Amino acid sequence: MSVEQLKLSYFFENTENFAVPEVFEGVAYPWEALEKATQIIEERVETKNLKVNEGSLAEGSYLHGNYSIGKGTQIHSQVTIEGPVIIGENVTIQSGALVRPYTIIGNNCVIGHGCEVKHAIVGNGAKVQSFTFAGDSVLGQGARVGSGTIIANRRFDQGIIGVKVGDTYTKFGTDFFGCVLGDFSRIGANSATLPGTCIGPYTWVFPLTRVRGFVPKETRVSMGSKELMLTPNKKMKLKP
Repeated sequence: MSVEQLKLSYFFENTENFAVPEVFEGVAYPWEALEKATQIIEERVETKNLKVNEGSLAEGSYLHGNYSIGKGTQIHSQVTIEGPVIIGENVTIQSGALVRPYTIIGNNCVIGHGCEVKHAIVGNGAKVQSFTFAGDSVLGQGARVGSGTIIANRRFDQGIIGVKVGDTYTKFGTDFFGCVLGDFSRIGANSATLPGTCIGPYTWVFPLTRVRGFVPKETRVSMGSKELMLTPNKKMKLKP
């Protein structure tokens, strides 16, 4: 393995077709795109005090701050969007979802019921399913994040985040970063990725799996079979 596998081109192809392709221009590594996303949103949305919603907004949903929301996007009831954000065309944001500042969501995406997306880049056609947290992450086109999955974005010791490929450890220069999820990869339900996880394209992470570090493209990842341990339990009624 080589640090070349951390390059943007290893994880994503056809970035010029993204809803905001400029976010990837001149970027060598995926985590650098998040910093550029912040700059683009500041320039296009925040400094212009932009409040444009060309989609539909259900009763009981809230748009705070500044935002640019494309045609055909449907925002269901009880959704909260905290600007500044850029949301593309034909996106579905299901009830109870929370979209936090400096997020860019591409075209034809689904943000599931009760999930939270924070300072992330979500590629065209990607789906982040119900009750999921995706923080400070870059998700490729057609990627899937299953229900109940946590993409953790801060080390337990709050240190600088990085990833090891082979014998080389590369620091990202930030203490907030979640996951790079390559094009058409998927993370199964109720899984967790540790901060700095980099998953190549066309890789499947099976449900109930904890993932860390670098995972190559076109790989299947699972925890393996483990038998349940059954031991006696004292009979006790729970308090009301």
